Amino acid sequence: MKDLYGRNIDYMRVSITDRCNLRCKYCTPYGIKNVNHSDILTYEEILRICKCVSELGIKKIKITGGEPLVRLDSENLIRRIKSLPLIEKVTITTNAVLLQEKLHDFQAIDLDGINISLDTLNAEKYKEITGRDNFKKVWDSIEAALDTDIRIKLNCVSIGGFNDDEFIDFFKLCEKKNIDIRFIEMMPIGYGKQFKSIKGVEIFKLLQNEYSDLYEVKEKRGNGPARYFKSPSMKGCIGFIDAVNHKFCDTCNRIRLTSEGYLKSCLYFNYGIDLRSMIRSGADDESIKEAIKGAIINKPKEHKFYRLEDENKVEVKSMAQIGG
Repeated sequence: MKDLYGRNIDYMRVSITDRCNLRCKYCTPYGIKNVNHSDILTYEEILRICKCVSELGIKKIKITGGEPLVRLDSENLIRRIKSLPLIEKVTITTNAVLLQEKLHDFQAIDLDGINISLDTLNAEKYKEITGRDNFKKVWDSIEAALDTDIRIKLNCVSIGGFNDDEFIDFFKLCEKKNIDIRFIEMMPIGYGKQFKSIKGVEIFKLLQNEYSDLYEVKEKRGNGPARYFKSPSMKGCIGFIDAVNHKFCDTCNRIRLTSEGYLKSCLYFNYGIDLRSMIRSGADDESIKEAIKGAIINKPKEHKFYRLEDENKVEVKSMAQIGG
């Protein structure tokens, strides 16, 4: 579907829970006030919305949280979304603490991809940033996932003074493992405002210095805006998602559904369409689809991080509450 700005909207991120089993310092270091379970979309409601957006032309779904795997029977929901006739791809983003025990199910339903969040390769630093001593469990999950035929990506948020001494270690990991590693700028949302993000261009210069035979990968490697680079010595690719300093709003292809049922067309702004209320008040599918079309048509032209114009419109919730 094309909105007023001529962009193809074919991808929806779906948060299925605001709960998380980590306490990352830039997201939920002290936890968050979780909403009542009755206020979270049921699996039937999520499935219905996914069906509606698929009939509007949105073919790709990303399951997120919080941490999606903490919600009971999440793999069955993913299977049901995957089975919708118009859905082409279903992927998940996870911290991988619970991933290993779910891999068999994900292989069985032919999951299209797994994005794993990991900001450090050091067990002690992992405990420092996440508030939990789960590095081995996560690493075992990564190793097990790489033994499947599911495409695996690592998401590394670049944090000044924390992991900026590990970037070359991540490059080397890409030499050894068939895995795409994406460096993501810190989003200035919630606690993230307190951290220094390293610009993608700075990491790219380091990458260039390390690999004289670096080249840009032109093939599409996922649903998102990452730019990928590779050296012949690498089994995987290095990607960059520079949402703040190298904005890609003009090519943004996504909308977001929060766990409470709000459809957000832009991460930056705090407003959205309340699909949960529509569903629970008896709205039919055509009315729901019209509301979704309206949100897409009115999708903001661009975010305004570091250029605030109206603070009343700025999102103040954490990434866990929004859906990552």
